[in-house]
Amino acid sequence: MSAVSDRLPAFPWDKLAPYKTTASAHPDGIVDLSVGTPVDPVPDLIQKALVDAADSPGYPTVWGTPALRDAITGWLERRLGAREVTHRHVLPIVGSKELVAWLPTQLGLGPGDRVAHPRLAYPTYEVGARLARAEHEVYDDPTRLDPAGLKLLWLNSPSNPTGRVLAKDELTRIVAWAREHGVLLFSDECYLELGWEADPVSVLHPDVNGGSYEGIVAVHSLSKRSNLAGYRAAFLAGDPAVLAPLLEIRKHGGMMTPAPTQAAVVAALGDDTHVHEQRERYTARRALLREALLDHGFRIEHSEASLYLWATRDESCWETVAHLAELGILVAPGDFYGEAGARFVRVALTATDERVRAAVERLK
Repeated sequence: MSAVSDRLPAFPWDKLAPYKTTASAHPDGIVDLSVGTPVDPVPDLIQKALVDAADSPGYPTVWGTPALRDAITGWLERRLGAREVTHRHVLPIVGSKELVAWLPTQLGLGPGDRVAHPRLAYPTYEVGARLARAEHEVYDDPTRLDPAGLKLLWLNSPSNPTGRVLAKDELTRIVAWAREHGVLLFSDECYLELGWEADPVSVLHPDVNGGSYEGIVAVHSLSKRSNLAGYRAAFLAGDPAVLAPLLEIRKHGGMMTPAPTQAAVVAALGDDTHVHEQRERYTARRALLREALLDHGFRIEHSEASLYLWATRDESCWETVAHLAELGILVAPGDFYGEAGARFVRVALTATDERVRAAVERLK
């Protein structure tokens, strides 16, 4: 076991524990803006779908029910503008994190193969490469990478942690480059429905991919847009030549989305009202926190989408974390996401209205 665990970096969140203790000691309690975990209720129609499917004694299928695949393909066409999407173009997954962590292994990558991800990025991209014993590297512009031996290219738009959105022409250029060099492109689009000052576009849009899904796969999650982090509900969409072998591997591994969750996803993808209502909550919280941080002396970069504000006081991120902890506010240090984040903190919008107001008052 140690041979596997030794490949991995130290779990970053453990370093935040003493600051959480400090923030928790505030007389009015902690305002935890560190982890982007939803706090608002699961919409009633989704809960009802889950409960109605609770009597599910048999094994679910890895590929999901036909109703689930219909819901996914319908949403892809309605919301993302994808065209001619069939059941062969989709694959349910058990939350997006397990896919990110195990994808290089499931693709058969190993020593000598290269995996690339953005310079500031979700740490699990690197973890996935390490688990497969593949090499990992970061980029600012992926088209400047050496394509030799590059087997997997991760995009992330909107970005976690920065909230940066890749424009349509930039996505088009990157997709063309990846195809030209035979590089498999996976686009993590889990925050796509949370654009504030930009309208994020998927690699599945025909203006980006030219009407072909060859060599591209998008990753989508219902954790943020539908408050379903506890349900582990996500899916892949894209090249059937990539998804078909992944489906077979995942069958052997028993990587099945539970049947009640599948039913809940059908309900969630068929309803846009709850998504708009949740967006309104986050819009209000974002406006309050953004103004309070700016008034407190922060500068905010990017943050045009996603559930975070990427903020700096032009000092070490740990100095900022300590400063805010003294106010009872816990945030994530930017260096969790790469060395380039060493002077930034990530401030999540995922706190209740009451806790957000408490943070705003403390920042005044």
